[in-house]
Amino acid sequence: MDRRHFMKQSALAGVGSMWMGGPPAFIRSLKQNSPNERVRFASIGVGGKGDSDTHDAGHHGEMVALCDINSNTLDKMAKDFPRAKKYFDYRKMLEDLGEKIDAVTVSTPDHSHAPASVMAMRMGKHCFCQKPLTWSIEEARLMRKLAAEKGLCTQMGNQGTAEDGFRQGVEVIRSDALGTIKEIHVWTNRPIWPQGMHRPKETPGIPNNVRWSEFLGPAHDRPYHPDYQPFNWRGWLDFGTGALGDMACHTINIACMSLELFDPESVEVLDTSGIVDHESYPTWSIIRTRFGARGSRGPLSMTWYDGGEKLPEAKRAYLAHLHGEKPPASGLLIVGDQGSFFSHNDYGAEHLLLPRDKFKDFKEPERKLPKSPGHFTEFVQAIKSHDPKKALSNFDYAARLTETVLLGVVALKAGTAIEWDAAGMKAKNLPAADHFIRRDYRKGYSIHV
Repeated sequence: MDRRHFMKQSALAGVGSMWMGGPPAFIRSLKQNSPNERVRFASIGVGGKGDSDTHDAGHHGEMVALCDINSNTLDKMAKDFPRAKKYFDYRKMLEDLGEKIDAVTVSTPDHSHAPASVMAMRMGKHCFCQKPLTWSIEEARLMRKLAAEKGLCTQMGNQGTAEDGFRQGVEVIRSDALGTIKEIHVWTNRPIWPQGMHRPKETPGIPNNVRWSEFLGPAHDRPYHPDYQPFNWRGWLDFGTGALGDMACHTINIACMSLELFDPESVEVLDTSGIVDHESYPTWSIIRTRFGARGSRGPLSMTWYDGGEKLPEAKRAYLAHLHGEKPPASGLLIVGDQGSFFSHNDYGAEHLLLPRDKFKDFKEPERKLPKSPGHFTEFVQAIKSHDPKKALSNFDYAARLTETVLLGVVALKAGTAIEWDAAGMKAKNLPAADHFIRRDYRKGYSIHV
């Protein structure tokens, strides 16, 4: 070994010793010369959507570790990845195996997205995290900042972003074929889980297969109840973000990307069945978000409707803009003065231009967005090419989309209109809303250092 090569290797070794558990992924990447090198994954949350996320990671790389608070779910996944180490606590997993992990998938309930992702990202791990990216606006802001500072490759799990129809739709909206856009309407059949409930009074025993403390994570202590776990956590304020948080990262995605629907001026709840006991999200809601001028685009409003069949038909204002089309259970309508863009797919992957007669000879604009190899494949290719922008729903974009979504959740919780100061990350008219923008974390799970 010549002296120059020896000094280079010694310097890398010295840098690596600065991080407990070995060098982070962005340092390790200096030694990755082959695009065929396998990415070493750890999956946090391997049930529900985590099942497919974990299998995607295992297909694209090497599965080093599996983590879940449910031993039955964990053991089932371990049959597919027998060489992966099993953990109930992601903190312990990352501390034990930090130097052996390049990237993580985070597919936990909403309230644990940020604590798990932030810990991994601070260690230099690339991160694939399910939607909504975070439980709070502050968490989304931090994850965007961390990804940029550390040069990490990231992707939020809103898989519709990779659909050809989605990307084609973005080009259509950006082409100005619709003229001046003044309003957007988005509706969903969610919630399909219980909401609008009182907090359970019963305190049944914790099942042997459930690690309740690890499930609670950053949320404050409360007794175990099956109404919280394994699936119905979405309807509870402490754990989920309701129908809006669950689906809007899918259903407003195409409008957000096309029209830069970031940093709203205000948001208000037009009507709702109401949050119950400061515990459970409403059975239905109508929420309007207003955006100011953005570059060459003028101001517009976006109205969100959730509740499905529980939402009174008389309150469905979007029906008047459909030109006689039958509304699907979930959909999106972008209304311009020259025509409307109608998506009848949760992911924006299918669309019509309305009225049909006017656009029957419409020629699709030239495609500028690249064709996707697949949502998770895009993420892995970003890691191997050291190009954080290669994954289209990277945290620089996804965190801003999530902030727009979660501002509606803040308005629901606050019970009043919010005038938003995006730069200051605060409600100008309601300082008391601050505790809905941030979180008071249970000891051991804070995102703050």
